[in-house]
Amino acid sequence: MAIFWWCLLGLLTCGYFALAGYDYGVGMLLPGFEAGERRRRETLGALGPFFLANEVWLVAAVGLLFGAFPHLESEVFAGAYVLVVTLLLGLVTFTASMQLRSRRPDARRGAWTAGIVGGALVTALSWGLFLGNLVLGLPPVGDVLGLFSPYATVWGLGFVALFCLQGAAFLAVRAPVELTGRAVRLAKAFSAPVLAFLVIASGWGYFALDGVSGLGAGAVVLAFAAFAVTRAGLAVRRYRVALVGSMTLSACPALLAGTLRFPTVLASPALTLDQAATAPETFAVLAWFAPPAVLVLLVVQWLTWRAHRGPVDRHSLLHF
Repeated sequence: MAIFWWCLLGLLTCGYFALAGYDYGVGMLLPGFEAGERRRRETLGALGPFFLANEVWLVAAVGLLFGAFPHLESEVFAGAYVLVVTLLLGLVTFTASMQLRSRRPDARRGAWTAGIVGGALVTALSWGLFLGNLVLGLPPVGDVLGLFSPYATVWGLGFVALFCLQGAAFLAVRAPVELTGRAVRLAKAFSAPVLAFLVIASGWGYFALDGVSGLGAGAVVLAFAAFAVTRAGLAVRRYRVALVGSMTLSACPALLAGTLRFPTVLASPALTLDQAATAPETFAVLAWFAPPAVLVLLVVQWLTWRAHRGPVDRHSLLHF
């Protein structure tokens, strides 16, 4: 039973990174696409229909974590409290700036644009540091500086490059046609630091991490394969293929964190899946509404993509 809920949590978490990663990537890349207010609105409008739907995956994942694995939640949130706070600050700043930027047509938008870029950057850094610490093992509670170890810092910087690559691939598909070339150039430019992140993190981890499972090794292989697909898609101008590859690549770090030492789900302090899980009675209650809610989430996401699969043009409704 616990394995089923762990897989469902993995689906929601990987889905969040696969989808919301390009939210933050577009946010960080926004200055690179600014050429007047119309261009800024078109760039943000490409993201508009998906923005809030993507964030729902995080809400669902955190809710399931609280309900199904409360002991894991308490250990993780206590050990990485500082990163959780910075992550929330980044998310709130990014989300609020996105929604308030175009509220008044006659208002100045420079501060809101800075909020989008800064919030996206803080969110990407925080997620990288957070997952890097989960992979390495959380430092003792109260050791704030331990959260910023060199290995975790590599993950933080790597996530910035990773989300920028994903955001550029997304804009190559959804941005106005005249911005496609710029998006592709940015995606190719961020490919090098992403590859460096993959090589350094996996090579460092090979010598620094113990008890790696076959599933964890498979997640690393999948990450390199997804990167190859992304690069190939960009090279042959199959930008939808490149986007799918980058989305898969962004989901791989979360997949790695969940499978690295399975059935141990937290290295430090050591916690197995059974120890992290809630009581069977709670699982029985969750079974009534969690699977139907996930099904609705999947259907709505598919319908949203189906309705907005083409690039933005002058006839498109701009949400922001």
